[in-house]
Amino acid sequence: MNTPVRTVGVEEEFLLVDPGTGLVRAAAHQVTRQVNEKLGQPVQRELTQEQVEVGTEPATDLAEVRSELRWLRQSCAEAAAGSGVALVALATSPLAAAPTTTWDTRYLTMTAEFGQVGREQLTCGCHVHIGVDSREQGVDALDRIRPWLHCLTAVSTNSPYWAGQDTGYQSWRTVMWQRWPSAGPTGPFGSVEVYERLADDMVRSGVLFDRKMLYYDARLSDHQATLEVRVPDVCGSVEDTVLVAALVRGLVSTAIRDSANGVPPLLVRTELLRVAQWRASRSGVHGELVDLVESRPVPAADLLDRLVDHMAAALRRAGDTDLVRSGLDRILRDGTGADSQRAAYAEHHDLAEVVRDAIRRTVT
Repeated sequence: MNTPVRTVGVEEEFLLVDPGTGLVRAAAHQVTRQVNEKLGQPVQRELTQEQVEVGTEPATDLAEVRSELRWLRQSCAEAAAGSGVALVALATSPLAAAPTTTWDTRYLTMTAEFGQVGREQLTCGCHVHIGVDSREQGVDALDRIRPWLHCLTAVSTNSPYWAGQDTGYQSWRTVMWQRWPSAGPTGPFGSVEVYERLADDMVRSGVLFDRKMLYYDARLSDHQATLEVRVPDVCGSVEDTVLVAALVRGLVSTAIRDSANGVPPLLVRTELLRVAQWRASRSGVHGELVDLVESRPVPAADLLDRLVDHMAAALRRAGDTDLVRSGLDRILRDGTGADSQRAAYAEHHDLAEVVRDAIRRTVT
């Protein structure tokens, strides 16, 4: 089957912080206004006034994605500096924070309805969109990528600190995010009709406001022809983000090929997916991850090798093989963003310096 190389779009969320103290600052309104006036609205506000979000245009060439991510990060960093704050790619704030809800009817209602879950929701993720030909194709892919999503969590971990404490996790954001009622892994859908009916039922329950609150680990977009993977932390560096994007594209492309070839999905229980995600958030690429084929722990490096083998044909077709192999070798050797944060703390014993180090890495 001669499958086309699929488009990739990336959304990244960032914190806004005081460059001296490392404390989060409610400056999203000023930063987004400056960037949008200059660039034409590539930046969005989020639930809290201490964060902003950017998104790339769809592209098939990851070199274009890399270039746009650097441009967006640099543009936002310059706008942030003009407002007396700094842009930083951290998935949680290492220092204690009291987030300020963005003055927007939707966000204010969310905070009121979901209480402490909404009030504490100061986390930053990375969402990767892969182009699909139809919603039917997208659902087929969703059912087949489920057993591998925890590997993406492990590779992207960038949130070991929370409220001034080392959580003991590589991705505390994953733990915090899954407190939302619709967040986390899903069961197999089997058909687009089942997917749509469940989405409608979730909204009809009265718990979710609308489909925008379907915070699944992976979902279909309702406004563009893409499958969106939502498990990664925002990555500390652009290179880590591009690696994650390549992995997601390879995984989705392989799932689409397998569906076309009649390969059935691996029907892993959702409870086991939760177990695997917990392990990935706890230890990242260190130690072991859960092999969901055999439901047993295996060294993280071995499972990542199996992931690359699983999607080898898709990586070759897209020209991403070397990028993925060298990127994973680097992550396994040097660590993830979480490891960089802990290394900065080990050197300085100061969480403010952890933030300052992350500010420098955000735009390099």
